Amino acid sequence: MQDKLPLAIVSDIACPWCFIGKARLEAALEHYGVAERFAITWLPYELNPEMPEEGMDRTQYLESKFGPGKRKEIEVRLSEAALESGVTFNWAKVTRSVNTRMAHMLVAAASTVQTAALFKAYWQDGRDIGDLETLIQIAVEQGFDEQAARDELANDELRETVIGLEDHARKVGVTGVPFFIVDSKLAVSGAQPPDVWAQVFQQVFAAQAPQEPQF
Repeated sequence: MQDKLPLAIVSDIACPWCFIGKARLEAALEHYGVAERFAITWLPYELNPEMPEEGMDRTQYLESKFGPGKRKEIEVRLSEAALESGVTFNWAKVTRSVNTRMAHMLVAAASTVQTAALFKAYWQDGRDIGDLETLIQIAVEQGFDEQAARDELANDELRETVIGLEDHARKVGVTGVPFFIVDSKLAVSGAQPPDVWAQVFQQVFAAQAPQEPQF
């Protein structure tokens, strides 16, 4: 049986484009029937590493970053981009911008199912994924042992591992997310639509076996 090709996704759960990018990639994998050809891993990246642990009011955060009155404009643009990907944002519930360090630790400790659950928890359910008890509750809902989740989120070694992975991503040139590394060598930046992924798949498979079918 042919080994699966690695597909690493560098992302931040508090990044709406990462949520969209995830959906677009999944749509492309399904549409072109190649999902089974890849082994997906998630790598951490904090867009706002200096975010206070308790987070901050989202409107305040967006205005400090993009200017007064920009929140509605940003949300409309994101909703339009998300629509064709089947992603929905519940803006009324997303009241806080959060520190995602512990959320990344949970992803590293658990499975990729946690990533999907965390995107939904934050962007659709408005849950504070920067809060310890909220993260533990989400972990338990996904079948992760409560005490194990508590232990992992208090694990200094795991915290340093996540920080190290983020530092490495920045050192190799990742300046924004989502960022995808396909077959350990091909970089794809941004929430690309399925037709772009078709080109990526073709390039990767051509390098593996020239006789692969064209998309």
